[in-house]
Amino acid sequence: MHKKITIDPVTRLEGHLKIDVEINDGKVTDAWSSGTMARGFEALLSGKDPRDAPYITSRFCGVCYSVHQLASSRALDAAFGAKVPWGGELIRNLVMGAEYIYDHVLHFYQLSALDYIDIMAVANYTGKDKDLLAVKDKIVGLVKNNDTYPLTPRYEPDEFTVKDPDMVITAVKHYLDALKMHAKARNMGAIWGGRTPHYQNIVVGGVTSYPDINQVERFRAMLDAQARFVNEVYIPDVLAFGTGPLWPLAEMGVGGGHLNYLSYGDFKKDPEGKSLVFPAGVIVGLDPGNIKVGAVNQDGIAESVKFAWYKENKPVHPYNGEQVFDLDKKDAYSFVKAPRYEGKPMEVGPLARMIVAKNPDLLGLVQKGAKPGAVARHAARAIETKLVVDACYDWLDQLLAEMTKPGFRIHDTDHWDPPDSGMGAGFSEPPRGALGHWIKVKDRKIENYQAVVPSTWNASPRCENGVRGQYEESLIGAPVPDPKNPLNVVRIIRSFDPCLACAVHVIDPKTNEIRKFVIE
Repeated sequence: MHKKITIDPVTRLEGHLKIDVEINDGKVTDAWSSGTMARGFEALLSGKDPRDAPYITSRFCGVCYSVHQLASSRALDAAFGAKVPWGGELIRNLVMGAEYIYDHVLHFYQLSALDYIDIMAVANYTGKDKDLLAVKDKIVGLVKNNDTYPLTPRYEPDEFTVKDPDMVITAVKHYLDALKMHAKARNMGAIWGGRTPHYQNIVVGGVTSYPDINQVERFRAMLDAQARFVNEVYIPDVLAFGTGPLWPLAEMGVGGGHLNYLSYGDFKKDPEGKSLVFPAGVIVGLDPGNIKVGAVNQDGIAESVKFAWYKENKPVHPYNGEQVFDLDKKDAYSFVKAPRYEGKPMEVGPLARMIVAKNPDLLGLVQKGAKPGAVARHAARAIETKLVVDACYDWLDQLLAEMTKPGFRIHDTDHWDPPDSGMGAGFSEPPRGALGHWIKVKDRKIENYQAVVPSTWNASPRCENGVRGQYEESLIGAPVPDPKNPLNVVRIIRSFDPCLACAVHVIDPKTNEIRKFVIE
């Protein structure tokens, strides 16, 4: 049976995404990923003071804001010739560490877990745990009042859905606990950044506010609580699901895709950057038995717009990128460009980072039979959250030691003023994957600015060669026995933690109304 279905919008992600799939004999045989928002921030930056860029690019998104502020500041560091003191690097790391902790926990519990549990199974809980009984009473009461949002609506449970009452009610309890941890982790970042979202402290040359002992100890106390939750709740939950009821999905490698992976590398452990929490590297055509990691060639990055609503152009490096829209372009189906690394689509994010790093915990799951795919992404995300938590403790200790040194510095004040001309690129590894910002400066103003964000890599449409983007390829072969219940499609897409809100709506300049387009 041949059938084409459209999911628009895909919910429980940030931004607007449409997925079309063709289904034959119960499996996906073709797919199209359509970003239905347009980003115009690069055009807004043209002609501005370069030092404005970190604050403006932070507004790409209200979820992953600091990541753009950091990548932008790093691009300015390169263009201005600034050398960030180790004290400034440590504070930047701690700000980003807080973002990792809140983002990954939020993704698993609030955005993805509901794809894998039958929420109504809580009514069958027969245990005597008071906390779980309170959850049962709450959910049953909501059902009776016909008010179960945001736990419903949902797709119908399938053969991979967890229906065990004890496991489900525990997961729902942890869903509620994770909301509290999320709020606390946001506060951790605000200790250094001044507020959340959209921190104020990350600028070209370092950071703006000197730390004190009180800030360090407040952060440490909150970090202790996060460490307990990550180690005692989050990681055990991910392993319980992944190695238990979801193991068949892991063995099948549902959601694998191209098996090409890219990590820019991030989080210095030492002032010279000799060791990183996340190593840099690129893998083309993963062989799990013989993982070969190559060096990243930044000149190998180019963006295709063949099937995107932009003026027709050959693939170009981001330094030369444009934001000229063509809404009538033939065969185009997305506002997302198609980044390619040396002509190949890449997956970025936790799974890419952990495979590039040859993380032993992830490889241990591979040796047991797990294949790269949706379940492995959740495992990689949990594993690297612990790595970041542990690194935060080291950074706090190093920051305390730096604070006692004569001449302690957090900013390169000698390189604050913009150069007459220059160019620079800033790279980071935010929760969702490889992020790059590129800037050209002329006459002390921004001549051109481009950003290639993680979900641009993963959510890209086809390129000149007709090769699918990573979302599209990851859906091929996914089991969809009932086209009216495409649960595995959304499971796979959400496993990437999509964030397409690094964009703004296309707005009519006269009426200020959001434009609506019908795509045949």
